[in-house]
Amino acid sequence: MDGQLIAFTGVAAGMVAMPGADFAVVVRNALDSRRAGVAAAVGVAGGLLVHTALAVAGLAAVLVAVPALFGAVQLLGGVYLLYLGVGALVAAVRRRGTPDGAATGPAAAPADAPAARPGTARSLRQGFLTNALNPKAPVLFLSLLPQFVPAGEPALPRTLLLATMVVAMALVWFPAVALLVDRLGSWLRRPRVTRALEAVTGALLTTLGGILLVEVALA
Repeated sequence: MDGQLIAFTGVAAGMVAMPGADFAVVVRNALDSRRAGVAAAVGVAGGLLVHTALAVAGLAAVLVAVPALFGAVQLLGGVYLLYLGVGALVAAVRRRGTPDGAATGPAAAPADAPAARPGTARSLRQGFLTNALNPKAPVLFLSLLPQFVPAGEPALPRTLLLATMVVAMALVWFPAVALLVDRLGSWLRRPRVTRALEAVTGALLTTLGGILLVEVALA
């Protein structure tokens, strides 16, 4: 039994499942539709794939070692999270005029009107960029993966295995979150609940984006 591998599984599972920007983006898209939520979830896993691939290739060390490059990624990530957060807050404010008993989504439209839902490409892009532009991820993977490579064992096969495990966990966890939100859709899509979720996710994304920008300014 590989004790280090078991320990990494627990650490990686906690890291993937920890609520943050990725979780907020998946939930917000899943409120629009199951397809949008799953697309955002796959996008998040794609972002993790980029980070883990960079860590395995050693390129993440370059990003961490060059302050200007790291700061640029941090700036882009902060701006993008602010963009998503403000969008969610604006959506929450706009929903204030919707009576709690009113139908939302496709049910509110005439029978012959097409449902106005965001495309899966946009949701996929949001999930991917939210994760890929997270400047903390390269530091995390650079510091985490080597700790679980046994002494004397070739580093590349082991880090490839660990990286694959992280991406696989994301491909299980985030689509499960999206499907759960969709399953609870009849309750979560009530105007009052939707407004609250939009406000919470918007506040979370805006706060995380603001923190990144403050860190850039103080660097």
